[in-house]
Amino acid sequence: MNNSNIKRYVFMLSTKFGDQPLARFVAMLLPDCAPHSISYILELLASRHCVGCHFYRAESRGKSWDPEGNHIEHAPYGPPFALIQGTLGSYGTVFKDIPTEACPTIRRGSVAWVDSGPEFFLSLANHNEWNKAYTVFGFVLPEDMEIIERIAQLPAKPEVWSNINVAVLENPFPLHVRRIKRSVGNLKP
Repeated sequence: MNNSNIKRYVFMLSTKFGDQPLARFVAMLLPDCAPHSISYILELLASRHCVGCHFYRAESRGKSWDPEGNHIEHAPYGPPFALIQGTLGSYGTVFKDIPTEACPTIRRGSVAWVDSGPEFFLSLANHNEWNKAYTVFGFVLPEDMEIIERIAQLPAKPEVWSNINVAVLENPFPLHVRRIKRSVGNLKP
């Protein structure tokens, strides 16, 4: 991908959570490996709103992953699962299931679909154990991961989804997306 394409496929997510001021973080999209996913994201960006888009699950790295997202030897793989989950399903935007696309393994900063979307997650850890089970369609810029780490520390309550222990935010919060023009140099996922 050349630098002119990189500029076209950068978008910003912004949110206000808890008593925190508006938080913005940038994600770079991966059109070469996830064209169907990027097509949906571009459609969402063109709609100029994301009514219904929000974060509702937050799980820290716990004692299973180090600050760089590497799994700690002999530690369980979760819970917690080191991720922030939400939906990019916007009211008024028709969502069609996105096929699994050939993408990289989940790494710290990956943005990926849960199943075929519109549920998605941001990873706080390198999840080699998940192989390529999820379509990675972007990644959060490294300098913005601190915001994701702060979200993971918000108050959450335990729930069980299909026999899996998860942590659901006590106060889910909205998320907004918009396309931006920003040079990101030679960043690689």
